[in-house]
Amino acid sequence: MEQLKAYLKDSSRLAGLNPSEKDWDIILTKLVRQEFPKKHILSTAGQTENYLNFIESGVARFYIPKEENDVTFNIVFDTGFLSAYDSFLTQTPSTYNIETLTDTVLWRMTYNDLQAIYKETEFGNVIGRQAGEELFLKKQKRELELLNLTAEQRYINLFSEQPQLLQKVPLKYIASFIGVTPQALSRIRKRIY
Repeated sequence: MEQLKAYLKDSSRLAGLNPSEKDWDIILTKLVRQEFPKKHILSTAGQTENYLNFIESGVARFYIPKEENDVTFNIVFDTGFLSAYDSFLTQTPSTYNIETLTDTVLWRMTYNDLQAIYKETEFGNVIGRQAGEELFLKKQKRELELLNLTAEQRYINLFSEQPQLLQKVPLKYIASFIGVTPQALSRIRKRIY
C-alpha cells in the first residue's frame, strides 16, 4: 500500500493537487490487495477486464494466445499500472491474456469502484488520468521502438531499463516481446556478450 500511496502522492504533486484525508479514505477503502502465484492468468481473451491494478511486486506479460507460439506484446514490472485497459475502459471483451511471470502482489480496484471514486473525490480523477497516461506512454514507446529500432537495440534498451529481467522472464517471452524468434535472440545475445 505504501508504494501505491507514494506513487499517487507523487502524481498529485505533478498535477498540483493535495489530496485530503477524506479522499485517501475513500480511495483506500476501494483497493484490495491480492497475491497471485507465478503463471496465473489475470485477464483472459474473450472476457471483460474489471480491474485496474497497481503492481506492488512482480512481473506480468500481455500476450495473444496462438496455437503454436503465443505473441508477447508487453511486459510490466513493479510499481506500475496493469490492466487490459482498452477492455476496462470500454467494458467490452479483451482480445488478449495477461499472465503473471513471477509471484505477484497487486492492489486492485474494480471498474465500478473507480467510477465511484471519480464521483466522490477530486483526487480520484488524478488516479484515472495517471493510469491512462502511463499506459498510453508505455504503449507509444513500445510502438515507436518496434518501428525505429533494431531487435538488438530493443533488447539492449529492455535490459538497461530492467536489468533483473533475465532472472524473472523466460527468454522465449523476451524474444517474442522484441519481435524475434528465440534462435534470433540467441544470436543477438552472443553478439552482445
